[in-house]
Parts: sequence; structure tokens; C-alpha cells
Amino acid sequence: MSTSAADAIGTLSRVIPDFPSPGIQFVDLTPVLADADALAAVSAALVERFAGHVDYVAGVEARGFAFAAAAAAANGLGVVLIRKAGKLPGERIAESYALEYGEATLEVHTDQVPAGSRILLIDDVLATGGTLRAGATLIERAGWQVAGISVVLEIPALGGRAALGREVHALSTY
Repeated sequence: MSTSAADAIGTLSRVIPDFPSPGIQFVDLTPVLADADALAAVSAALVERFAGHVDYVAGVEARGFAFAAAAAAANGLGVVLIRKAGKLPGERIAESYALEYGEATLEVHTDQVPAGSRILLIDDVLATGGTLRAGATLIERAGWQVAGISVVLEIPALGGRAALGREVHALSTY
């Protein structure tokens, strides 16, 4: 059975109120990951717009890893992991940022891929834009190019797209 990415996201995602803190409406995409047809459709759609213009896919910890790895494998690309602070050994750079419900720091290895590589940055949800902005900054600081940003779901009311100031491809909105 063929599944469109938008249909899969709309049908399978669920909203968890007051998670991880009161007032937050968390959109849970793990059911999309658990459905093989949905994961295949979403993986293809995340890269489709940028096909032929990327060398690697980067995923932001944690759910972004799963979508980025699936998208990279489906498109014959390698994957760069952008991790939470303290999770990577060796040479790395860090970028701190604010998110909807706190603060965090991301890190990336600086020697994973060649300088000038074109990186498609993938994450599960674009909310306020802090996480993706930090990820894009890390990519550029590492000497790579941000070829694009692709997300499974965007929450437009939180203004993340404007905060990024970059082209963003969102498969669905909430």
C-alpha cells in the first residue's frame, strides 16, 4: 500500500498535552516511525526537494536522528549526527540555544565529512526554530554548507520559520 507523507503524518501523529511541561502541546511522531509505509513515504519526501543538491544528511538528536538516517539510507547518502552536549568524543564544536521550554546545547564532530560538503539538515518538528538554527550554525562553523532544511512537521504559530531566515521544507503543519 502506498502512503503519502502528509497523509501518514496526519493520520499517525498524536498530540500529548502538557509534555514535557505544562502548556506545551507535544506532537508525537513516533507512530510514523513505527509504520513502514509511512516511514518510507516521509523519508523520500524529506529529501525529494533537495535531491541532487546534497552530499550528506544531518539529523538533530533525538527523533531527527531516526528521520535523517532513514532519509539518508533511502537516498544513498551518509548521515551527520548533531548531538546534545556531552555525547560526542573527540574534536567537536558546540552551539547553545533557547527552545520553547528551556535551553540546550548541541555539538557536532568537525572532521566527519569534507569541508564544503552540502548538508541537508533534518529534524522532526520546527517549533520556535532554536534547535534548527543551532544545527545550521554548527554546520556552517564546521566548514560545510547548509543545502536546505527539511522537517516532518512545522508549527507555524510558534514562528520558527521566520526565526531561521532560511528556506524550510515542511511535510505537514500543526
